[in-house]
Amino acid sequence: MKHPLRRWLLGIAAVLLLGIGALVWFVSSRLPSDEEVAVRISEGFEKRFGVGLKVGSAHWALLPTPMLVLSDIATDQPRPITLRRVTAQLKLTELLHRVIAVDELEIESLVLPRESVRAFRGKGPKPHEGGNVIALPAPWALAPIPLEQLRWRDVVWIDRRDIALAYDGEVAFDPRWRPRQARIERAGATPPARLRLDREAGQDRWRTRIDVGGGTWNGVALFEMPAGGKLRVSAELDPRQVDIEGLVQAFGRRTSVAGKVNGHSTLVAEADEANELGALIRSMHTRTTFSVRPATLTKVDIAKAVTTAGISRGGTTPLDELTGTLDTQGTENGIVMRYTNLKARSGVLTASGNLQLFNRKMEGDLAVDLVDGVVGVPLKIGGSVSDPEVSLTGGALAGAAVGSAVLPGVGTAIGARVGQQVEKLFGGGEPEKKPAPKPRKPPASQR
Repeated sequence: MKHPLRRWLLGIAAVLLLGIGALVWFVSSRLPSDEEVAVRISEGFEKRFGVGLKVGSAHWALLPTPMLVLSDIATDQPRPITLRRVTAQLKLTELLHRVIAVDELEIESLVLPRESVRAFRGKGPKPHEGGNVIALPAPWALAPIPLEQLRWRDVVWIDRRDIALAYDGEVAFDPRWRPRQARIERAGATPPARLRLDREAGQDRWRTRIDVGGGTWNGVALFEMPAGGKLRVSAELDPRQVDIEGLVQAFGRRTSVAGKVNGHSTLVAEADEANELGALIRSMHTRTTFSVRPATLTKVDIAKAVTTAGISRGGTTPLDELTGTLDTQGTENGIVMRYTNLKARSGVLTASGNLQLFNRKMEGDLAVDLVDGVVGVPLKIGGSVSDPEVSLTGGALAGAAVGSAVLPGVGTAIGARVGQQVEKLFGGGEPEKKPAPKPRKPPASQR
């Protein structure tokens, strides 16, 4: 009995294999060639986005698993977006039922110049299209989870200052494009600069862990769809022992403050549901109340500016503590950073004031008290992040000169304060911009 049973089982297996082989041959015989795939992708991309796309090569394989590989891709732009290689592994069972289900999508060496990416603004997938970049012809459809896993390596963003930053990462998706787990990190950054998200039990709520500057910035992120067709992302995060210089250096930037920051951050981004993801990112607003103990102003000497009543560049100002609130707001031309309620304290001085940074330019004011009795000297902050300067305003400087002549020392500070108030009273700051004159109407004879 064993031998007939074995032959019967082998016969069934052979029939199944022959059936699968015939099905594979039937499907593969109707698949386009590699060249046709490259042409179709280029044409579909240009039709959707209005930008040409060059595909160096394309390769399609059905066995052992369906796979599509595209290499040497570039957009037809003055400074093209380039992609060395993208690999998509599809699920065979779903594919045979005309359902697109990508098991894994891997991206290698994608370069994204900012000015080239801006050409696609407003052309992204819309909700009424189901999030599809290219509409699928009937009867093809997307699976409930169109993409299970996304991985990328060496994805480079080039900003307006031509600073190129590379990122690695991966995302595992739940239905409706909700990340189940995600990891994004700055490639090669030391110490690591990394974001990790873990979804909480199917909710639109993610445990958020950020490692940066040798410290942490952990908390919770939320995704909401309030009434009125809006999308809203928010987060509550707590920075702990984050080294400021390590933080900014990880992203190719420089800072004028050294020390480790602690505090609390809130993040809110909101956009119309009809807009693409970029609109959500550009709307982002953050607020951080912070404390740095101890801190050092690494490129300016405030005490020198006060005692000399002149412009001060360079030097350092050690502080026992620096506290305040930082608000950031995305704009079309960059991020505006506003520091309010700044308070600095050391054995030499105390100071309070406000500061704004935009496109690396600094603008603000301080009121400085020195422990030796010089009280309330007003300073303005200017220059750039790499070359900051502090000085008295014109009116305050004139008042300081008078005060020094009348009563040296304390008189200098009092004169500076009086001079500043007089300057404000009579509009001695920035000159008021007059509106452009309206064009005159030509005489009736010339009409």
